[in-house]
Amino acid sequence: MTAIQTVRLDRSWWGRHGGTATVWSLRALLVVALLVVWELTAERWFDITFTSRPSDIWTRLVQWHQDGTLWSNTWITVQEVVYGFLLGAAAGALTGFVLASARALYQVLDPFIMALYAIPKVALAPLFIVWFGIGMSMKVLLAAATVFFLVFLNTAAGVREVDRGLIDAVRLMGGGRREIMVKVVVPSSMTGLLTGLKVAIPYALIGAVIGELVASNRGLGYLINDAAAQFDTAGVFATLVVLSVIAALLNLVVGLLDRRASRWKPLGEER
Repeated sequence: MTAIQTVRLDRSWWGRHGGTATVWSLRALLVVALLVVWELTAERWFDITFTSRPSDIWTRLVQWHQDGTLWSNTWITVQEVVYGFLLGAAAGALTGFVLASARALYQVLDPFIMALYAIPKVALAPLFIVWFGIGMSMKVLLAAATVFFLVFLNTAAGVREVDRGLIDAVRLMGGGRREIMVKVVVPSSMTGLLTGLKVAIPYALIGAVIGELVASNRGLGYLINDAAAQFDTAGVFATLVVLSVIAALLNLVVGLLDRRASRWKPLGEER
């Protein structure tokens, strides 16, 4: 028998990461160009009362950083977003797996679930205030309710689209319901689940910030309200920048989970 030898490709750093570095460089260049154009044209083409400018936004961020306003309110919102995201994602994924596996039950409940999903989540905020008060729990549950349906629908779609041929093959080999669920349904539906998680990240932020906008005296939503009431456009934009950073970091975490969960797929199927 001929031994198989593996040949290690000795590629340079640029050969391994050149494409990624180029993409990130172009992204950074685009952001810098937009900021420079905005800064130079703010007073000439736009009224800075309504659009502010990057230098004023940076000044506001530095000011909030120095007096502690930024970090104390950011920490409150981050907790609400993370707790709401985890709670809604866990409930949505579990419910999606269970209901989509029971097809008859899913068909019965589907119109009711879609009716609940169609309700604007901002309309739930006053009701959640009545039920849970104006504390952190209200914002967490509002974010969770927003995340739940997105994760549920994508997970259920992933479960329902599992290749029936794979299920039949496991049954022919003597596998039971547990083996089918663990070895076929869960891995095959992971794409739908991860898609739901990615889509739900900004909605977790939306749910938490809506709760803060409606009733709160702390958090990034409160900062937006307070800045807008004082016509502090720089403060509003500064808060939006912080929210964008939080969303980007959460997307990065989900992206890392996506790559780890996709290792089992053939190379041609990886996204």
